[in-house]
Amino acid sequence: MISVQNLSVEFNCTPLFDGANFVINKKDKIALVGKNGAGKSTMLKIIAGLQSPSSGTVAVPADTVIGYLPQQMVLADSTTVRDEVKKAFDNITRLKAEIDAVNNEIASRTDYESESYAKLIEHVTTLNEHLVMMGSENCDAEMEKTLVGLGFNRSDFDRPTSEFSGGWRMRIELAKLLLRRPDVLLLDEPTNHLDIESIQWLENFLKTKANAVMLVSHDRAFIDNITNRTIEISCGKIYDYNVNYSKFMELRKERIEQQTRAYLNQQKQIQDTEEFIERFRYKATKSVQVQSRIKQLAKIERIEIDEVDNSHINLKFPPAPRSGDYPVIADGVGKKYGDHTVFSNVTFTIKRGEKVAFVGKNGEGKSTLVKCIMGEIPFDGTLKIGHNVKIGYFAQNQAQLLDGEITVFDTIDRVAVGDIRTKIRDLLGAFMFGGEASDKKVKVLSGGEKTRLAMIKLLLEPVNLLILDEPTNHLDMRTKDILKDAIRDFNGTVIVVSHDREFLDGLVSKVYEFGGGHVKEHLGGIYDFLETKKIESLRQLELSTPNASSSTAKTESVAKSQTPNPAEEKTTGGRRNYFEQKEREREIKRREKRVATCEAEINDIEMQIKEIESTLADGGTGLPADIYERHSELNKKLDNAMSLWEIACSELEAIKQDQD
Repeated sequence: MISVQNLSVEFNCTPLFDGANFVINKKDKIALVGKNGAGKSTMLKIIAGLQSPSSGTVAVPADTVIGYLPQQMVLADSTTVRDEVKKAFDNITRLKAEIDAVNNEIASRTDYESESYAKLIEHVTTLNEHLVMMGSENCDAEMEKTLVGLGFNRSDFDRPTSEFSGGWRMRIELAKLLLRRPDVLLLDEPTNHLDIESIQWLENFLKTKANAVMLVSHDRAFIDNITNRTIEISCGKIYDYNVNYSKFMELRKERIEQQTRAYLNQQKQIQDTEEFIERFRYKATKSVQVQSRIKQLAKIERIEIDEVDNSHINLKFPPAPRSGDYPVIADGVGKKYGDHTVFSNVTFTIKRGEKVAFVGKNGEGKSTLVKCIMGEIPFDGTLKIGHNVKIGYFAQNQAQLLDGEITVFDTIDRVAVGDIRTKIRDLLGAFMFGGEASDKKVKVLSGGEKTRLAMIKLLLEPVNLLILDEPTNHLDMRTKDILKDAIRDFNGTVIVVSHDREFLDGLVSKVYEFGGGHVKEHLGGIYDFLETKKIESLRQLELSTPNASSSTAKTESVAKSQTPNPAEEKTTGGRRNYFEQKEREREIKRREKRVATCEAEINDIEMQIKEIESTLADGGTGLPADIYERHSELNKKLDNAMSLWEIACSELEAIKQDQD
């Protein structure tokens, strides 16, 4: 459908990529990957026709429609959300106007037997068929489904777009783009301003309704769930794989290994040839062989190993000073802005060493509750911060709060105190700001570099409660993995506000869901939570959504008579009781499984403790240096596991009593 041929781009005589060739076919779902600065966004702009290459061509058929979502765009603020999104249907509006004009001309004609009249009839028929194919009858329904899927409430539809933040206005532009149903969608970091539920909706839309898609994203789960093809830009070359991102990473590793072996073999061959030439260069009897080897050496096409970015952040949080057993205790916490209730009656306890996630749609109060914990805003209820709790806070807009007019070094030098001032260069080097990079002004840094710089501030003073509000925005996948490992190894308490499922997976053991003015606690990891949400949604669907035909029949019956039908009520009640009973049985099984899992974990920890205590009882020399520390950590894990087991048992007992 779109053919990229011998594409080359240079910036200041430095080639970005050279001789790129590939084709975008119908229904392709392509992940465009490469390290920062490789040219991914530039490639999307060239395909979208917004930038010209240094050489080469992009062949796009005349009837192909391309939709492009950049990372940043200029947004209009002069209409309501509904009217702005309706601009996506401008082509349908124009088609309807053309049909009306042709119909008016037909109505005014009387030459029914003429050839021109027949052509008018044929033309209006074709236009109507085209209108039906475009799904014009479902415009309002499609618009509503798309906006709701992207996180808007129906009450938002008639609000001016100027009342929304930049992230929400980006969602409006994304909605317009999706509703136009272009032949090719080019998306540059589309998940940056979306929450988990909106990302999942977008995933499903792109998989089931979109045509060809090429996207750039640092959300590994997102691109894995959508794409069936991966194009990598590396060292100015294009590598095309008909697999998703995870499989591509395996194949890429194999490719680098093969290139390395071939390169080493060739280097050995070149070295042997050069040694032969040097040894026999001045011997007349070997002159023919020497000349042959020289020609052979000149003809060798040198093998290059694709660039591997070995630079990495050396990130490790300082050991956490011991805090009280419960760093955060919330009891009936609420927050209002005028008549608007953000949340109310929020009650929970976070234990020392726990790592928890705050998730939910944007605007439901995640960052607001964080500000309450930080004491930045007033609130209702009681929010107690535990004994000796020292908080390290990374705000959502932390990178934007940096002073752009000073250098990277000065940014840290102004806040560092004590001995750390003598190690600022080492600290900056560990975060890939070594050498001249430390003398750059902050304003010239990329979004990811600013985030890394803001993260350094968390390392300047030991803390035992980390609160991270969207820490992965603008970070590439490798840096996110390093940050995730550092948080996982941190021995303090962590609260993470994030919509990145891959980042939260294996990191948190408890999820707090924000929605509808309430905060609900879910035990388990992020995918346990998402599975529960899916089950809850299905249960609500079964209990609250009647069959369409039954609904219609019931409406007609009520219109005829206000007397209810006892038989119908009995049937409906029986169906509801059946669904409720089946759901209770499934819930009991889930709770029983949770209890069994907790018991297995407790047994495993107790066995490990027993082995260590047996080793200590034997005495003697040669004991591991960290054996007492391991014993202490295992006892902490046992206390936590026992608490989870007690909670699981009480929840199981409660649901069984409810059933009885």
